[in-house]
Amino acid sequence: MSIDAGKFPTYNANTMRSPVEDKQGALWSALHTLLRPLVRLLIAHGITYPALSDLLKTLYIEVAENDFRIEGRPQTDSRLSLLTGVHRKDVRRLASGSERHVAKPPTSVSLGAQLVGVWTSQPPYLDASGRPRPLPRLARDGGAISFEALVEGVSKDIRSRAVLDEWLRLGVVHLDHEDRVCLNSDAFVPREGLDEKLYYLGHNVHDHMSAAVHNVLGSEPPFLERSVHYDALSLDSIERLKDLAQDEGMRALKAINREANRLERKDSASAAGDQRFTFGIYFFATESNKAKADEEKE
Repeated sequence: MSIDAGKFPTYNANTMRSPVEDKQGALWSALHTLLRPLVRLLIAHGITYPALSDLLKTLYIEVAENDFRIEGRPQTDSRLSLLTGVHRKDVRRLASGSERHVAKPPTSVSLGAQLVGVWTSQPPYLDASGRPRPLPRLARDGGAISFEALVEGVSKDIRSRAVLDEWLRLGVVHLDHEDRVCLNSDAFVPREGLDEKLYYLGHNVHDHMSAAVHNVLGSEPPFLERSVHYDALSLDSIERLKDLAQDEGMRALKAINREANRLERKDSASAAGDQRFTFGIYFFATESNKAKADEEKE
């Protein structure tokens, strides 16, 4: 069972680290761990660091403006800049709300999106039927109408070979027998249910993290946020535990769902029904750090 954090350690004269420094170090370590799967998702979907940076800047202003007010005092641009580290010029622009369009990402959040936009819309890159034509891989073979020229026309900072290797890995393109780069149209059709999966990713992870942050900040009363974890199991044991978690988890979810449904029907008849909740179950397994360390020793 996960163990609740105790008090921060006292000041250690030998290491010259204060409790505040230890606290920040622990927070930084936690951030590195929890952001890793998010960064993996972003890279897989072509969302680059600059796009995420712009979103984070907006979120910093939004959270500071809404959640860190001083009662009876106006929330000034200077204070928002102090809280967030965002330049006052950007604070003024973002605090107005005119640029808060985070419901969907920009249409061109990555080099890939821009390349596909050109390839599928510009006449030189289309065949007689209006479909993206196969492109010679190198400019020496196709000149201006080549994959190399397409990439250079959008960005001179990224080599076409790097783009091609990544797109081949993702199945976005393939090479034909003439060494031409062919766009796989199906690769740009979202998988069935992707929008729904992404919605629940945002909803479920937001609520799970909100409960954890609520508890870390010491807010009362604390939310339920517990887990069981072991790190020296075989694959067979993992499969057995996964099945058990599935069965027991679904049993708990169904019980909560039945009671929540009953209570909502009762509460909806009064003005008291203005609250929401989330109760979730998850299971994750991967190679343990212990196993990785043993491999490095061999």
